Amino acid sequence: MEAVPRMPMIWLDLKEAGEFQFSPAVRQFISKNYGENPDNYNEQLKKLETLRQSAVNVTRDFEGCSTLRKYFGQLHYVQSRVPMGTGQEASVPISWTEIFSGKTVTHDDISYEQACILYNLGALHSMLGAMDNRVSEEGMKVSCTHFQCSAGAFSYLRDHFSHNFSVDMSHQILNLNINLMLGQAQECLLEKSMLDNRKSFLVARISAQVVDYYKEACRALENSETASMLGKIQKDWKKLVQMKIYYFASIAHLHMGKQAEEQQKYGDWLNVSMCPTSYSSPFLAYLQSSLDKLTEAIKLAKGQPDSVQDALRFTMDVIGGKFNSAKKDNDFIYHETVPSLETLASVKGAPLVKALPVNPTDPSVTGPDLFAKLVPMAAHEASSLYSEEKAKLLRDIMTKIDSKNETLEQFMDSLGLEPESVDNLDMYSHIPPVLMEKCAALSVRPDTVKSLVQSMQGLSGVFTDVESSLREIRDVLEEDEAGRRALQQAGGPPAGDVHPAAQAQALAEIRRDLEKYMEAHEKASFTNTELHRAMNLHISNLRLLGGPLESLKEALPRPQLSEDEVAGLQCMKRILGKVQEMREQRNSLEKQLRDLIQQDDITSTLVTTERADMKRTFEEQLKKYEQVKVYIEQNLAAQENILKALTEANVQYASVRKGLSQTEQQWNATVHGLVGSYEAYEDLMKKSQEGKEFYDDLEAKASRLLERAKTLCETRAEDRKPALENLPPDMSSFPTSAARLPGAEAFLPSMHNPGGSSSLPWPGAPAAGLARFPAHLPPPELLARIAQFPSHGPLPRGPLPQMTAQMLPQLPNQAAASGYRPGHAQAPHPVLVAPTPVRPSTATVDSNQVPLPSYAPTPQHHGVPAASTGYTLPPQMGTYPQFMPRPGMPVQGPPPQPQLQKHPYAQPM
Repeated sequence: MEAVPRMPMIWLDLKEAGEFQFSPAVRQFISKNYGENPDNYNEQLKKLETLRQSAVNVTRDFEGCSTLRKYFGQLHYVQSRVPMGTGQEASVPISWTEIFSGKTVTHDDISYEQACILYNLGALHSMLGAMDNRVSEEGMKVSCTHFQCSAGAFSYLRDHFSHNFSVDMSHQILNLNINLMLGQAQECLLEKSMLDNRKSFLVARISAQVVDYYKEACRALENSETASMLGKIQKDWKKLVQMKIYYFASIAHLHMGKQAEEQQKYGDWLNVSMCPTSYSSPFLAYLQSSLDKLTEAIKLAKGQPDSVQDALRFTMDVIGGKFNSAKKDNDFIYHETVPSLETLASVKGAPLVKALPVNPTDPSVTGPDLFAKLVPMAAHEASSLYSEEKAKLLRDIMTKIDSKNETLEQFMDSLGLEPESVDNLDMYSHIPPVLMEKCAALSVRPDTVKSLVQSMQGLSGVFTDVESSLREIRDVLEEDEAGRRALQQAGGPPAGDVHPAAQAQALAEIRRDLEKYMEAHEKASFTNTELHRAMNLHISNLRLLGGPLESLKEALPRPQLSEDEVAGLQCMKRILGKVQEMREQRNSLEKQLRDLIQQDDITSTLVTTERADMKRTFEEQLKKYEQVKVYIEQNLAAQENILKALTEANVQYASVRKGLSQTEQQWNATVHGLVGSYEAYEDLMKKSQEGKEFYDDLEAKASRLLERAKTLCETRAEDRKPALENLPPDMSSFPTSAARLPGAEAFLPSMHNPGGSSSLPWPGAPAAGLARFPAHLPPPELLARIAQFPSHGPLPRGPLPQMTAQMLPQLPNQAAASGYRPGHAQAPHPVLVAPTPVRPSTATVDSNQVPLPSYAPTPQHHGVPAASTGYTLPPQMGTYPQFMPRPGMPVQGPPPQPQLQKHPYAQPM
C-alpha cells in the first residue's frame, strides 16, 4: 500500500506490591548457618531493600525495565544462598495485589516475589511498546523489541514458576499475554516491511503470521475460564483482536493478489502472440477475498477509536480501487472466469519474531552479586567436580598435542632444517654491520696503511743497523784472533803470550757481551719476522676496509644458484614457514585453552543451580571450549600433509644445501678475517714501536761494544809488532806448515785490506824477475811476512818493551755471557780465510726490503742480555692471519702459514 495504517496495541497494567520484610530472616540465617557476623552484610541488605523500593515503584520507561531485571536477578542470588521458599527456614510472608480482581494475595515463598516482579516486567514492556505511535522506522523497531521482551518475560514466568500464585499469572492468562505480545511484535514488523516496499509474497506471509498469533489469542479469550478471570476487559480485547484478524487477513490476500499479478504479468508473457495471457483472474479472486474480509473488519470495528476507523477507511480505498480497476479490465478485455479462493494457493505465515529470553544471572543486567561471599558447601563441591571435568578435557587435548609435537620434532631433527637457516641469501646482498663499523672507523683514518708501512720500515732500518754493528764486532774479534794465531804459529807457543792478562780478560768480556747481544738479536729477529708476516697478511684487508664499499662487497663470497635451485629454495622456505606457522598457531591455541580453563569459575552459577541440574550445567559450560577444540584438531590434522610436502621439497633442496653451507662458511671466514685485520692493526703498530725501541737500545749497546772491541784489538795489534820484529833470523826452525800460512793481508782489519793481493811470494815460488836481497838482510821470506803488518812508524830496534798491566786501557766491566767458546789454539794447521760478506736475506712487505735474521742460532744459551730483551708477538697475530683471503682470489679456506727461512752466516772453514 502507498501508506501504512497503524492499529492500536493492547498493553497490561502493573501489579501493586505489599510488604516483604526479608532482612531479619536473612540475618538470622547467615549467623546460624554460615557462622559469620550478619552485621558484615548490613550494606548488602540495605542495597537490596533500596532496590526493592525502586522495583515496586518502578518508573514507566526503559530504566524501569532495567530496575526490575536487576532486582529479579538479585532475588535469584539470595534464594540460592538463603532458603526462603514455602516451609523453609528463612521464609517470610510476601503480599501483592491481583490485577483483575484487585485482591491482595500473600504467600510465604520468595518465588512469589520473583513471579510478581517478572509479571510487572512483561507488563511494563507491553506498555512501552504500545505507547509509541510508530510513525518512524526507529519507533517501529523499538516497539517490536518491547513486545518481544514482554513475551519473553511471560514465557519465563510460565515455564519456571507456579501457576497457582494468583489468577493473573495462571497458565491461560500467560498464554494469552504471550500470543498478544508476539502478534503485536509481528504487526510492527509488518508495518516496517510495507514501509520498505518488500516483496508482496513476503509481506503476505508476515501478515498471515499476525493473523495466526491473534487467532491463538482469540481462542484463549473465548475460553470461559479465561473470560471469567479477565472480567469486563475480556470483551474489549476480544472485539479488537477479532477485528485485527479480519483486517490483517485482508492485507494478506491483497498482497497475494499482487504477487499473482506480478508473476503472470512478467513470468507468463508469450511472445508468440500479439495479446498477453490473462492475469486478471487470480488477481480478482484475491482482491475479492481481501475486500470481503475488510468489510467484515469494518463491521467489527464499531465502537473502536477514530484511529481504527481511519485505518479501515484508508485500506478500503486502496483495496476497493484496485478491485474496481481489475474487474473493469476483465469485463471489457479478458472476459475470464474468476476462480474460487479455494482453488488458489493459500498463504502460510512466516514467524519472524520470538520471545526474547530472560537471564536472571546475566551480570550485565543484574550487576554484581551482592552476596557473592556467601558460598554454600554444595556449591564448592560442585565447583570441584567441574574443575575435574575441565582437567579431564585439558589432559585429553594435551595428550594429542604432545604426541604430534614429538613426531614433528623428531622429523625436523632428522632433516636438520631451521627456517632461518634455509634461505639466507639476503645476508649476501649487503655488507654486515660489523664490517660497516670497521669501514666507518677507517674512513676517518685514511693514513692507516701508510702509517703501518712507515712504522715497519723504521723497524727494518734499525734492525739492519744492529745487524751491521754486530757483524762488524764479530769481524774485528775474528781478525784479532787470526793475528794471535799467526804470531803463535810463527814464533811458537811462547810467542803468543805477548798480550797482558788484562787484555785477555777484557777480550773475553767483549766476546761474552757479543754473545749476549747476538742471542738477543736472534730472538728479536723471529718476532720481527712474525710482525712482517702478519703485516703482509693484514695490509690487503686493511686496504679493502678503507676502500670503496662496492669493492668490499664484491670481495665477499656469494652463492651462484640456477633458476631451478632458487625455485627449490623458495619452495622449501615456504613449507618451513608453514611448519613454523603451524607451531605458533598450536602454541597459541594451547595457551588460549589453558587461560580459558584457568579463568573459568562458575561457582556463582553453581550457587543458583539445582543439584539435579548440575550435570546439564556442566555440559553447557563445557561447550564454551568446543570452538577451541575444533581449531586444535584441525591444526593437528594438517601436520601430516605438511610433513609430506616437506619431505618432497627436501629432495630437491638437498643439492642446494651443501653449496649454501660451503658459501656461508667462506663468507663467515672472510668477515672474521677482515675484522681480525682491523683489530690486529693496533697491535701491529704497538709491536712495531716496541721493536723499534728495543733495537734502538740494542744499537746503542752494540755501538759502544764495537768501539771497545776496535780499541782493544788495535792495542793488541800494536803489541804483536815488536814480537814479530824479534823473531830469529833462521826461519828453517819454523814448522813446515808455515809455508802454507796465508799472507798478512788475511789478518788485517777490513778497513785496511787493500783491493788487490800484494803478498810476496813464499819459498819455493818462481824467482824470475825478483831482485836478490843482500846477504846481510834477513831472509826474503821473513821480510815479506813483516811487510804485511801495518806500520805506524819505524820499527823499534832491539828487544820489544814488555807491556805491563798499567799500560792496558781501563775498559768497563761487562756482564759475562755464558755460551761462548773460543777456538783452540792447538787445532792442527788451521787455514784462516777472510770472512765472506753475505747479503742479508729480506722479506718483502708492501714493496719494502726488510732484512731477516742472518745469524745461525747459538747451540747453547745460558743467559740473556741484562739490558735488552726480545719482544714477543701478540697471540692474535698468530691467529687472525690464517683467515686472511688474498684480494682477487676465491676464499677456499685458511691460507697456509708462511715458513720462516733462516739464512745463517757462512762459518769460517
